[in-house]
Amino acid sequence: MRLNTPTPETAPEATLEATLAQAKQAFYAMAQLGNDQKTEALEALAEQITTATPLLLAANAKDLAENEGHLDEALYQRLKLDEGKLAQVVAGIRQVAQLPNPCGQLLSRMALDEGLVLEKKTVPLGLIAIIFESRPDVMPQILALILKSGNAVVFKGGSEAKHSNQAFMQHVLAPVQAQLGTLPTGWATLLEDRAQVQAMLAFPQYVDLVIPRGSNELVQHIMAHTRIPVLGHADGVCHLYVHPSANLAQAVAVIEDSKTQYPAACNALETLLVDAAVPAEFWPQLAAMAQRAGIGLRACPHSLSLLPQAQPATEADWTTEYGNLTLAVKVVANQAEAMAHINRYGSHHTDGILAEEAFAQELFLSAVDSASVFANASTRFADGFRFGLGAEIGISTARTHARGPVGLEGLVSTKFYLRGHGQVVSDYSGLHPAKQFTHQVL
Repeated sequence: MRLNTPTPETAPEATLEATLAQAKQAFYAMAQLGNDQKTEALEALAEQITTATPLLLAANAKDLAENEGHLDEALYQRLKLDEGKLAQVVAGIRQVAQLPNPCGQLLSRMALDEGLVLEKKTVPLGLIAIIFESRPDVMPQILALILKSGNAVVFKGGSEAKHSNQAFMQHVLAPVQAQLGTLPTGWATLLEDRAQVQAMLAFPQYVDLVIPRGSNELVQHIMAHTRIPVLGHADGVCHLYVHPSANLAQAVAVIEDSKTQYPAACNALETLLVDAAVPAEFWPQLAAMAQRAGIGLRACPHSLSLLPQAQPATEADWTTEYGNLTLAVKVVANQAEAMAHINRYGSHHTDGILAEEAFAQELFLSAVDSASVFANASTRFADGFRFGLGAEIGISTARTHARGPVGLEGLVSTKFYLRGHGQVVSDYSGLHPAKQFTHQVL
């Protein structure tokens, strides 16, 4: 299928409802794209980002200059683009291009009666609204996943990244759309007016899913003001628990990476729990690493006596997502107390255990109620790219539809297909035991 469509633009001056209606129509066309067409578009998208890198960095420099001194440091760091970030985005898009088509996958097939066959397959989800703050590299990652899954998207980025977001639309998406001509008008729309976001939440007849990516305040506001399903996470209060059997040198290295590799990320370590039975030599190793890495420590009364450079922790520290080089430290009596602390104070995002004992690992992995649970690995691995998903639409702490880093599998739904030969319900009394083939592929 080849559609003759004009170059994409940001949201037109027509009413928001008209914009959303066009985007929903674009979804129906996107859902019909073949995998070869999707792959061609994704490769073109990756190539165009490489070509437009100087223009993207120049636009980002404007955002950085306008927001210097006006943003929280964590948000300011997320706002920055560089060649390394863009190269990773390109690699992620190419990885998405090579992934199997998530649509049209046969999940089950069974005979309900003679000549009456029921199939269940994966299908695109619909029109997805994505509201994000600060990180302009989110846009091309999301575009790739939306395209591969055959959906349509309406974006609203934060005003702090307006030049960067506009540059992705103007210098990346528009040339790709003009080059290919296979993508329908309106499949990717950028809203510029903040007031449109609030208005958009009142249109469940067009928008099928809202994904907010940003602060706790943003996510909670979206959830409270719409009847549209919302997928996301409010906080990233991530933990590591040091078990008595931990390899201490390895544990300190994992703690350092989890906290310092990218402190502003939602999967960065915020609270360290240390078992009271951990050998005493652990503490000077932790203190030396923290001092070397510039980590500020907030310690409970027990650990405060072992970490002379630390400040006293308060109750609020156990629920704080710092987004910087601050780490809360608490001594726990045993593993049961550690798991109870995580389930009470954590955000159910990403939590891990540092232990050599296999039983301790398995108990932690099964008992901690988080979207991602790790043993002897940095919390920074909780990422769609690192999980082999190519990119992620976001990280969900919900318990329905999708959880953890959400890639292509979180952007499809299911559909039943029934094929018969004139059967009518009035002649149908249900499956005869001899004819039942429950979930048996025929």
